[in-house]
Amino acid sequence: MFEFDQYLGFLLFLTILTIGFWLMIFLASFVPYWLGGAIFELIKEKRAKKQTEQE
Repeated sequence: MFEFDQYLGFLLFLTILTIGFWLMIFLASFVPYWLGGAIFELIKEKRAKKQTEQE
């Protein structure tokens, strides 16, 4: 039915597919969180700079 080489190829395919799936989940969840935090800190710094200039 299946030879050992085909079995190893199928396992390799499943491994690569699973790694790609979890990488996609990680990037889809972490990157927006990271960008949101960076933008929030940038806005906070601009507000603080504006307040020090007004005083």
